[in-house]
Amino acid sequence: MRLDRLLANLPTANRFDARQQLAAGRVKVDGIVVRDGLLDIREFQRVELDDTLLQAGKPALYFMLHKPAGYVSATEHDQHPTVLDLLPEAAEHNLHLAGRLDLTTTGLLLLTNDGHWSRRVTQPTSKQPKVYYVETEQVITADYITAFAQGMYFAFEDLTTLPAGLEILTPHSARLTLYEGRYHQVKRMFGHFQNKVVRLHRESVGPLVLDAALAPGQYRALTADEIARL
Repeated sequence: MRLDRLLANLPTANRFDARQQLAAGRVKVDGIVVRDGLLDIREFQRVELDDTLLQAGKPALYFMLHKPAGYVSATEHDQHPTVLDLLPEAAEHNLHLAGRLDLTTTGLLLLTNDGHWSRRVTQPTSKQPKVYYVETEQVITADYITAFAQGMYFAFEDLTTLPAGLEILTPHSARLTLYEGRYHQVKRMFGHFQNKVVRLHRESVGPLVLDAALAPGQYRALTADEIARL
């Protein structure tokens, strides 16, 4: 909500009062005097009028989780445990997922209660590189590199994937870099070659790399620098 609207919605105020209060420097946001009534106020910010607290603000939380296999990326599920079950803070602070991983896929998953931040991370226009370690049943050959770099047509959605980078590590393993997150995209891309993915692990999202100290199922808060970089 805009700051001037927040002030005007007070029981004893109106728009004229709000403008006067702002102009007089009587309004503080997170401890700083603000005179711009067009400022967007988020639920995480503290707003004061003189000595009166109008909005206490709530903590903005950001976590990285080492997702184990067998957990679904959802808020609830009738057959499998969800990744939110791994975080005691989830229910109290209304955490949600900034991106998803399949049931059997492991690796880096981001959770937050900040909807603006999660939308910036996941929106297609951000094109955050996502790096995966992949193991397959059949041999991965050099023609995969060319096909992935050119983009692959998915008939069901009638679209062509963005160019992806593939680094072959061994005959049956590779490191794949995607710039989007289509439904079962990695498995479908390898499926184009009738090659089944037997292990899939996300190593990083953008500049954020999964903390090597986190065992499957463990999580930690992001640092201020990590939050800003994403």
